[in-house]
Amino acid sequence: MAKIADKYLKVDPWKIVEEGFDPERNRVSESIFSLGNEYMGVRGYPEEGYGGDTLLGSYFNGLFEESKVNAHYKGIIKSLRFMVNAVDWLYTRITVDGETLDMAQCQFSDYRRELDFKSGSYSREFIWKLKNGKSLKLSFERFVSMDVSNLGCQRIVFEPLNFSGTVEVRTGLDFSVIHEDQGRCYWEVLQQGQENGVIGILGETTHTKNRLFSGFQIDAPKALETTAIEGDRFIGLDVRLPLEQGVKSTFDKFVINYAEKDVATDQDTLWNKGLELAAQHIHPSVSFDSLAREQVNYWSGVWADSDIKIEGDPENQQGIRFCIFQMYQTYHGDNPGFNIGAKGLTGEAYRGLAFWDTESYCLPFYIFNNPKAAKSLLEFRYKSLPYALQRARELDCEGAFYPIATIDGTESCDLWQHSNLQLHVGTAVAYGIRHYVNITGDKSFLYEKGLEMLIQISRFYATRGQWGQKTGQFGYYGVMGPDEFQLMVNNNCYINLMAKKLFEYTLDVIDNMHEAEGTSFSELVQRLNLTEQEQANWRNCAEHMRIPKDDETSIYEEHDGFFDMPHLDIHSIPVTEFPLYSHWSYDRLYRYDMIKQPDVLMFMFLYSGQFSVEEKRANYDYYEPRCIHESSLSPSIHSIIAAEIGKPEEAYKFFEFATRLDLDNYNRNTREGLHTTSISAAWMNIVYGFGGMRSDGDRLVFSPSIPERWEGYSFPITFKGTKLVVEVNKSRAFIRALSGEAVELVIYNHTYNVDHSGIEIALEEVGR
Repeated sequence: MAKIADKYLKVDPWKIVEEGFDPERNRVSESIFSLGNEYMGVRGYPEEGYGGDTLLGSYFNGLFEESKVNAHYKGIIKSLRFMVNAVDWLYTRITVDGETLDMAQCQFSDYRRELDFKSGSYSREFIWKLKNGKSLKLSFERFVSMDVSNLGCQRIVFEPLNFSGTVEVRTGLDFSVIHEDQGRCYWEVLQQGQENGVIGILGETTHTKNRLFSGFQIDAPKALETTAIEGDRFIGLDVRLPLEQGVKSTFDKFVINYAEKDVATDQDTLWNKGLELAAQHIHPSVSFDSLAREQVNYWSGVWADSDIKIEGDPENQQGIRFCIFQMYQTYHGDNPGFNIGAKGLTGEAYRGLAFWDTESYCLPFYIFNNPKAAKSLLEFRYKSLPYALQRARELDCEGAFYPIATIDGTESCDLWQHSNLQLHVGTAVAYGIRHYVNITGDKSFLYEKGLEMLIQISRFYATRGQWGQKTGQFGYYGVMGPDEFQLMVNNNCYINLMAKKLFEYTLDVIDNMHEAEGTSFSELVQRLNLTEQEQANWRNCAEHMRIPKDDETSIYEEHDGFFDMPHLDIHSIPVTEFPLYSHWSYDRLYRYDMIKQPDVLMFMFLYSGQFSVEEKRANYDYYEPRCIHESSLSPSIHSIIAAEIGKPEEAYKFFEFATRLDLDNYNRNTREGLHTTSISAAWMNIVYGFGGMRSDGDRLVFSPSIPERWEGYSFPITFKGTKLVVEVNKSRAFIRALSGEAVELVIYNHTYNVDHSGIEIALEEVGR
């Protein structure tokens, strides 16, 4: 992988620190210093306005707009939806003696910004050197509440170093923000004004009629004068503050944001709901300091539950904590029905859409750290099941066809070769249900919602597949698997194998529910018109599923004919031609046995217990030299399998940039937003890779190893209500229960009953 780190941030175990301001890196930093709380997210843009290269991004989970697509054929989508840039609730303009602060135009020094993992806050400070010789030190701090998802807080501290005078602050709520990806503003203002001490504004998106209330109050006790102002899509206050040399003056702003997508909710109800939330959470007795303490308490709980400690590798210690921090910022399950976009709430790339990565890469983190959030993610798929049923009908199939890219459950990928041919989302959802239930034991979710999804997904795969003329086997024709460099292929091995597992699991759950919940099962059968004949057909499809494989070499063929494709030495491709999407003609990508990301290796990871180490080694040795890792999700899976098959140096090579993919801008595209799903893959890389955990069976399996450069590491997980911690150093692995009942684990191929006293095993004894 010809990817080089762009290092400019300080290494700190609990913070991201940037010293000095580099305009060329500003957008990268805006992504890295983003804040979020699942409900809303805001990039690290300068709130005071910046005339240089910036992306002023303020986003709300599930708040979307749409544009029309010219579809000429049945089954191709007619509109696509995308997360829309929303209100700038941090809007600030600062003027002293007629000069307005803009770092693109003004002189300043001592610039520093921090993202603090322990407080969940973003802060900046610098000295503004005015043209008239005056120096004003400014400190900015902001956070979005993890306890009250509608609440955002902002603090500005003014400290004049060589003068006394006044500062003019304009603060407000601005709906005139441009959605950069589309080059226009999508908001119209329905109502604005001041009521009960709250400055409020209500906006509505142009096409989808999503609405957003934003209201604020300020705490500036020293203010000399406060004047209300209104403008086009804007409402705010002009505030004059006295400044005394050497004395700090504080300006605090508290904002409530409330989004509503239900067009049936009338305007007055929405306005009053926003005011009600403001009255609850930003009344005069609430202070910035008290809310900041609550934020610290929240994050203390997060780190007590989920911290991964690494000894001897400060860069990756910082990196993995950044990843965990972003996973909790992106999602923590307080708002059922939300999903995780590929960039989270940090940018407009991928249009804020969720992909199959959610269940394949993100869900494991939440299953083992925050089961409530894991369940909430699956609730999104259940809530959007009607859209999946409709989508299947559009493709002349039955059951449920889940979209490859979505924000609300509808398909929002306008590339037909992806939206119509990539069938593996449904199997990812099914695998996610299976994984969640196996680890948490939540049978009530499985029987109340999970099985309904499994049945409808199985119906789709049964009607989308066909029987081969020569082989007499069942399979899928004209598809694209996880490897997006193989288009319109037949019998993609990943799709076929995952569909086989889907049928088998669905039938097992049907049998189990029939026995355990007879009455509820009968009602489900009647409601879904599930027949014995249909179940027999699924069993037949599973038993006769085509799984392309060379039995002599134990190598699974990615799809029919892959072994006969022209070979290309991927190392012969000049670095200047990456990314290939930008430098190669589109059709050229599909002509070789070059793959974009793991396909065969992916199902070997997901169903690890079904394959021997020898099979994994044979397939790794064949496919790794053909993979160019054009997906940021790719290296982690290679690292995990390399660690298992005894290639520690390769495992570490692939891991090296996993935790710091965005911090060091390896792909040179962090400026577009964070790689949220690959951030979760970094967690997997440590837990499944070096920790050797496998979770595809009824019991957890561990086979820990330690990278040569590390002195030790530890990570916690929750399994069926028991909190476990895995601790590894150069000489031994120690696994114990921190809370809950004893659990049966497989450690280095031996079964143990692990309780609070734990199990300690010398690495020398197991050849590690």
